[in-house]
Amino acid sequence: MSDLPLVPGHVPAGNPPAPPAIPRERGRRVSGANLDSVIVHLVFVVSGIAALLYQLIWQRSLLMLYGSNTESVAMVVSAFLCGLGLGSIIGGAVSRLERAPLVLLFSGAELLIGLYGLFSLRLFHWVGEVTLSAGTLQTGVLAFALVLLPTLLMGATLPLLVTYRVLATGHVGRSVSWLYFVNTLGAGLGAMAGAVVLFSAFGLAGTARMASGLNVLSALAILSLSLRRRAKP
Repeated sequence: MSDLPLVPGHVPAGNPPAPPAIPRERGRRVSGANLDSVIVHLVFVVSGIAALLYQLIWQRSLLMLYGSNTESVAMVVSAFLCGLGLGSIIGGAVSRLERAPLVLLFSGAELLIGLYGLFSLRLFHWVGEVTLSAGTLQTGVLAFALVLLPTLLMGATLPLLVTYRVLATGHVGRSVSWLYFVNTLGAGLGAMAGAVVLFSAFGLAGTARMASGLNVLSALAILSLSLRRRAKP
């Protein structure tokens, strides 16, 4: 070994510098983060598909019960937009609460939407039979009320999932833009699939059951993702 003193920047002869240590966990963490991102965005695509299927199913069902007129269509569309807007406000307020269980709230909302969707057509038919003699105003109010609750839950899912994603990544703009994009993409796919394939192949009831299954799948996927993240060392 050389007798030269060790000074900063000096490497003794015959002792090549050791290569910098490469953390073994880095690649696994990156791939795990990418997998989390893929799961979250796929979940919101599926959620968007289910939401648009419900809109088409419920609109057709209510029009068959109360007649195809401008007032009925306007009420259903208004209820969807109003529910989504109010739900987004409520979900945003809840997501700002400290220690809010975002995963449980999102999964609970998806499960409730799926449960409502599963029995919605039976509820609509029962209400339609009870209110056959209802006037235009009563019909509009009933149509509005029948779809308001599930659309409130639909609207709340976006801010809940956005907050969950922001806490995981630290990127606000990217999280909001990508989740809004994939949810809108899912809505477009749901509208196309419903109109072109599902309604003719499975009918309204069968398509409603499929949409309900998509909600359950979304809830279980987010729950499993959360459990997997907590299990990481």
